[in-house]
Amino acid sequence: MSDGLCFLPATALADGYRAGRLSPVAVTEAHLARIAALDPIIHAFTEVFVDEARAAARAAADRYAADAPLGPLDGVPVAIKDLIEIAGKACAAGSATRRGWIARTTAPAVTRLEAAGAVILGKTHTVEFALGGWGTNAHLGSPRNPWVSQEPFTAGGSSSGSAAAVAARMATLAIGTDTGGSVRVPAGFNGLVGLKTTPGRISLEGVVPLSPSLDTVGPIARTVADAALLYDVLRDTPPPVPTVDLLARGIAGMTLGRVGSAELDGVDAEITARYLEALRALEARGARIVTPSLPRPLADYQRDSEIMMAEAYALYGTLAEDPASPMDPAVRARVLTGRLPAQDYIRARWRAEADKRAMLAAIAGCDALLAPTARTLPIPLSAVDETTTSATLARFVNQIGFCALAVPSGMAASGLPTSLQIVCRPDDEPTALAIGRACEAAIPFAHNLPSLALLQPA
Repeated sequence: MSDGLCFLPATALADGYRAGRLSPVAVTEAHLARIAALDPIIHAFTEVFVDEARAAARAAADRYAADAPLGPLDGVPVAIKDLIEIAGKACAAGSATRRGWIARTTAPAVTRLEAAGAVILGKTHTVEFALGGWGTNAHLGSPRNPWVSQEPFTAGGSSSGSAAAVAARMATLAIGTDTGGSVRVPAGFNGLVGLKTTPGRISLEGVVPLSPSLDTVGPIARTVADAALLYDVLRDTPPPVPTVDLLARGIAGMTLGRVGSAELDGVDAEITARYLEALRALEARGARIVTPSLPRPLADYQRDSEIMMAEAYALYGTLAEDPASPMDPAVRARVLTGRLPAQDYIRARWRAEADKRAMLAAIAGCDALLAPTARTLPIPLSAVDETTTSATLARFVNQIGFCALAVPSGMAASGLPTSLQIVCRPDDEPTALAIGRACEAAIPFAHNLPSLALLQPA
């Protein structure tokens, strides 16, 4: 049935298009039908570009018919976080204060996708101004996690809609942003792959900012190979060798760092169990597992939020200070914590540089550091405490300017996915992705499907 086309990864779609077995038009129509049927339940999209998607699919089909595809993403359906501008389209950035705001230009991240022939399906929900880890939005609505059908659970933030759309098979790929875990946590909560890129790898032009020093753009996908394809299209400088071609190098002989038992205090027991099982599986495939002495507990970095919050206040403090502005109350409270003296911000910048040097020294003998992506499994939206964050173990990566990949680590007994993150030095995304590919091969997860993804369009 046509709905099955939505379950294929980008690599399989490209193979099918080239062989003439699949059509970008049929694939796009299948995704649009799923969105129409499922998004009223999941609430991932802010807007669906039906006419534009159909036109892009027809153009892609013509190119394949002429044996002239633009690349491996030609004809592949992609969703865009509503923090990223597309000319002539609304870009609310999750904020009721920006209702009706229309972008005049298109972000390079999107123009590169268009140049690669991708089919842009629409824009996806985000936490207001991307400032929140649970995925909630008081005014524009909170996407729900497709893994739970009984009641709405958290999809993770801030790229909540992007992750929910990919997990529910309403999009093959999506773009998110990550300032303190906002690609990795939603990927982890939804059983997906999410790449937090090195600052400067992908242009932030046309991306509504939260903290310009820490903001990054990155892919959300169902497989590591798909994430690698999207990463190469988005990045400012094309790689000399396609990243996807580097995934097969394996992990034999690699040294992988793990966190010590103290770092796992407060982590859900099933997340910890799947994390330890993943380490054993990687060791069985030839990796050497060590426990480096980290300069600080990872949770300490989460408390060092002065850079993010001070820059958020510089951007949105006027809105937050105005009690009449329709700002999400939780986001308002977070922004107001950034009202800091200049010396505190400058010291935070100095401390972040020192933390980066210290972490580089601590993992000097490791190819990567592996840790759980989040301390908790997804929780009911009704149980969210907005004074807390799900990004306790993710934020340090942004603070020190590293890259990291979230990949599924297994399943909890409840049927919810667990996740680990592979943290690598700046500009070492290929290593993170290669280790992630080894995780895919080692961890039996790929055939599990979210319960809401199993619903069939009428």
